[in-house]
Amino acid sequence: MNAWEVLRTAVFALRGNWLRSALTSLGVIIGIAAVIVMVSVGQGTQAEIDKLVSGLGSNRLDVGPGSRRGPGGARMSASSYYTLDEDDAEAIRNEIPEVQYVAGSLRGSAQVVFAENNWATSWEGVQPDFFALEGWEIAEGAVFDARDYGGASKPVILGDSVRRELFGDGPAVGQSVRIGRVPFTVVGTLAAKGQGGWGQDQDDVVLVPLETGRRRLQGSTGLPPGAVQQIAVGVAVADDLAYVQGQIEALLRQRHRIQPGDEDDFRVRNIAEIVATRTQTTRLMSLLLGAVASISLIVGGIGIMNIMLVSVTERIREIGLRMAVGAGPTDIRRQFLAEAMLISLVGGIVGIAIGIVGALLVGRLGTLPVALNGQVIGMAAGFSIATGLFFGYYPARKASQLDPIEALRQQ
Repeated sequence: MNAWEVLRTAVFALRGNWLRSALTSLGVIIGIAAVIVMVSVGQGTQAEIDKLVSGLGSNRLDVGPGSRRGPGGARMSASSYYTLDEDDAEAIRNEIPEVQYVAGSLRGSAQVVFAENNWATSWEGVQPDFFALEGWEIAEGAVFDARDYGGASKPVILGDSVRRELFGDGPAVGQSVRIGRVPFTVVGTLAAKGQGGWGQDQDDVVLVPLETGRRRLQGSTGLPPGAVQQIAVGVAVADDLAYVQGQIEALLRQRHRIQPGDEDDFRVRNIAEIVATRTQTTRLMSLLLGAVASISLIVGGIGIMNIMLVSVTERIREIGLRMAVGAGPTDIRRQFLAEAMLISLVGGIVGIAIGIVGALLVGRLGTLPVALNGQVIGMAAGFSIATGLFFGYYPARKASQLDPIEALRQQ
């Protein structure tokens, strides 16, 4: 029998009980659709993590205050006190040659007012290297100049969301705004970054020079002289991150006079390690989603094998007749294997269509990120063909090994 005859015979056999064939393919349809939707969600999540990585920067260390024990042994949170200052930042810059950028910062929240418009946002007091470390670009105006960092002037740079809320489409540079009760002059606006990897609006921020933020916006909180909440460190070569982290820890322990065995009053976070951990977690989640979806395919394949075995039992006499008129074991095996693959292939095509529609609906109506591409669809099609081959081979082989004389005796 040639390929065309095998296919025609398989179609004729399946049409004889089309409802059973359709129900058998249902397991494959559900499995393929589930694989496409689940893997698309996993890849979409991975893309969001990659976006977060590009925003954080892979050659960066963040130094912040560590927790410590207060009176009575109670552990105090890192945000409740300050252990870092500008001198620590300068020491890191001057004593560790591998460091490219260093920027201390302070943060707070305030109401920003322009005319009748106002907006609740967060402000950040920064040093010059902050813009390079965070990847901020100026859309209009300019960054702070050297005189601005002295603390006497009151310039401010607005994030795109704040600019839009206060000024709409009008000009912002040169205008006067109030942050809390303090008047500031807008010297620039930031280029929009959009939503961050955690879903936050990165453009909902205003920047002021570090000393200005300390004196004008946090002056009543009793900050220690030169205090900063965080020091961001940029390293020129990614391979030096672990070495620089060790150098920073040793330097700060020396500067803060921390004795051997005592707990550090600071912490150094390696952004690359955090990103690598999260990326690995996302990959594992994608594999898990794919594995869960593949269970549906296995169940569908078992259904195909079961129905094909039933079909072999029902058609023993037919098999004996075909062998009696000259069909060999190979022809019988090819016929039943073609029937199994046809069920799986039709189910795969329908499942791919449902999976594509389902993934698009999840991306449009749900909150989960979805990345649908040809690779996912090709993988699903390959699974469909493999399911028919794997689960259809045993029934086909069993049919081909029947004794024609015994088969003809079946009623």
